[in-house]
Amino acid sequence: MLLDYDIVVVGGGHAGCEAAAAAANLGSKVLLLSMQIDRLAYMSCNPAMGGVAKGQIVREIDAMGGYSGIVTDQSTLQFRMLNRSKGPAMWSPRAQCDMWEFSSCWRRVLESVPNLDLRQDTVTAFLFEGMKLRGLKTLSGAEIHSRAVILTGGTFLNGKIHIGECSYPGGRMGESASTGLSEQLHSMGFKVGTLKTGTPVRVDARTIDFAGLVEQKGDDEPAKFSFSDTFPVKEQLPCYLVYTNPEVHAVLRTGFDRSPLFNGRIKGRGPRYCPSIEDKIERFSDKDRHQLFLEPCGRHTTEYYLNGFSSSLPEDVQIDALHKIKGFEKARVYRPGYAIEYDYFDPTQLKATLETKDVDNLYFAGQVNGTTGYEEAAGQGFVAGVNAHLKLAGKAPFVLLRSQSYIGVLIDDLITKGIDEPYRMFTSRAEYRILLRQDNADERLTPVSYKLGLASEKRIRRLEEKQEAEATIKRYLNQHKVEPAQVNGFLESLGTSALGQKTDMASLLQRPQINLQSLREMNPSFDSFLEKYAAFPFACELLEEVEISLKYSSYIQKEQENAARLSKYDNLPLRPDFDYGSILSLSYEAREKLNRLKPATLGQASRIPGVSPSDISVLLVWLNKGLRQTLAD
Repeated sequence: MLLDYDIVVVGGGHAGCEAAAAAANLGSKVLLLSMQIDRLAYMSCNPAMGGVAKGQIVREIDAMGGYSGIVTDQSTLQFRMLNRSKGPAMWSPRAQCDMWEFSSCWRRVLESVPNLDLRQDTVTAFLFEGMKLRGLKTLSGAEIHSRAVILTGGTFLNGKIHIGECSYPGGRMGESASTGLSEQLHSMGFKVGTLKTGTPVRVDARTIDFAGLVEQKGDDEPAKFSFSDTFPVKEQLPCYLVYTNPEVHAVLRTGFDRSPLFNGRIKGRGPRYCPSIEDKIERFSDKDRHQLFLEPCGRHTTEYYLNGFSSSLPEDVQIDALHKIKGFEKARVYRPGYAIEYDYFDPTQLKATLETKDVDNLYFAGQVNGTTGYEEAAGQGFVAGVNAHLKLAGKAPFVLLRSQSYIGVLIDDLITKGIDEPYRMFTSRAEYRILLRQDNADERLTPVSYKLGLASEKRIRRLEEKQEAEATIKRYLNQHKVEPAQVNGFLESLGTSALGQKTDMASLLQRPQINLQSLREMNPSFDSFLEKYAAFPFACELLEEVEISLKYSSYIQKEQENAARLSKYDNLPLRPDFDYGSILSLSYEAREKLNRLKPATLGQASRIPGVSPSDISVLLVWLNKGLRQTLAD
C-alpha cells in the first residue's frame, strides 16, 4: 500500500502530538504514526505538567496556539504555583493530571484538526535517494511517501527495560521497542548515543495508610495554563509528602549487588537532577531521609505515583523497602519501578529549526535529542512542526531567541552545547528570566504566532484587550497621587516609611512592603476603579502582570537593553560551509569546534563551549573588514 503526505510525524508522544497539530493547522497534509494510538501523549512517568521552568514552556506553547496547556487544564487534578516565596521570574505553574483523561483529550484534539490523519503502525526504515529523504516503510508493509519527516521516538529507539537482573527490549513497560532506525541513521553518519531514565512503583491507594502522611493541597484559588477559554480545576485532589528512613535505605542497599545501575549493565547516563532512589542514598549517604511525593494518577483510579522513588532494583527489594516507609507497611503495587535505556542523536547535528544538518527535511524532536520531560519534548515538537511546514511552503524559518522564550533557550543550548546527560530545563539556564515569566508568555509569543497564521484571531484580540487594560491601569497608577496625611498611618502599619510629599501610586508600588491589594485598601477610589475588571478574562493574572511590570520595571528595562545589545550577534549569519581552519588567528579549539558545529549565526558561535570572547572578536574583525561575503554569504 502506498500513502502520500506532506509531513509524517513518527511517534505519538508529547513532541509528536504538538508537531503534527502545528503543521496540520498551518495547512500541511500530515500523518501521525504511533505504535499505540490509544496512548497518545501518554504520561509514562509522573502524571504532571509544568513545574520550575517547565510551566513556562507549557504557557509558551499555549501562547503560540499549541495544545499542551489546553489539554492540561481539561485534565487537572491539582494546581499549584511553585516558588511564590521567590521573585516572579521563578514562579512556575504545575498541574497534577489525570493521565488517562490527558491522553484521551489529546486524541480528541488531534481527531478534530483538519489535514491530520492518525495511524497505528511501526516505522521500520526511512526511504532515501542518496541523502534525500523521500518517505518511510512500516511494519505492516505500508510505503509512505513524504516531503518531510519529524522523528519523535521518545524512549522507544532501541529501548531496553531493566528491573534488577531482568532486562528486555521495550519502549516503556508493556510496549515494544523500535529497532532499525538508529542503525540506519548511524550508517549515514549520524552520531548516536545512549541515555537512561527511570520511573518508580505505582501503588494501590487502598493499601496505603494516609493518616500517617502529610497532606499537600493545591492552591486555594487555582489558576490554569491556557490563555484560552478553559476553566480552572474545581475539585482538587490532594497530594502527600512522604519520607524515607534509615530502614528503607538499609533494605535498598541489600539489592545493590543485583542493581543494573551499579553492576555496569546500564551504560547510559541518567538525569542528574532526577536520580533513582538507590543513586540518591549512595550519593548522599550522610542523609537519614529523602522526601518523596505521593501523587494521584487519575480521578477514577486508586493508582498513585510515588515521585522520588524511581528504581531499577529487583522487584522484591523495591517492595520490601516500600513497606518500611510510614503509611506503606501493607502497600501493594500495580507495577514495579524500572529503568530504561534508549538511543538519542547528538543535538549539535541539528539546525535551530530542528532540521538535521546533513539530511534535508528530516527533523528530530523530543527525547531523541537528549532531553527529558514532557514539556521540553512538546516545545521541540511544536517548533519542528512549524518549521517543517514553513520550509515546504518556501517561507522563512521560525527561530525563537533566548531572549524571547524558554523554548528558545532549550533549543539553542541543545544545538550549540550538546548534552552529556538528559537535558532538563531550569530557570537558571535562562539569562533573561525576568523577561521570560510565565505570566507574560502571551505578550511575548502570541503576536509572533499570529503572523505565522497559527494563533487565532480570537487569541490576538484577547491579547490586545489585555494589553489595553494593563495600559489603562498603569496610567491610573502613574497619574494619581496620594497625600501624606491620607496614607502615612497605613504605610507605617505595613512597616514602610511615611511620605513627605504627594507621591504617585506607581512609585509606592515599587516598595517591597506594598502590592496592588495594599493600594486598594489604602485608596478606595482605586479599588472602585478596578471593579470594572473583575469579570475580565484572566482578571487575577492581569493585575498580577501590572504589579510585576511596575515593581520590577528597572530590572526589566536592564534585561531588555542587554538582550537588544547581544541580539545583534544573532542577526549576523555565518556560512554553513565556511572553513574556520583558514582563520589562523582563532584558537585551535575554536577552529575545531566551529568547523564541527557550523553555527548559523555569530550569536550561536559565541555560545559554543570553548569559543572564547577573543575568538568572537576575531570573527567580528573578519566581518567588519569587508570579508562578510567570504564568511557569511
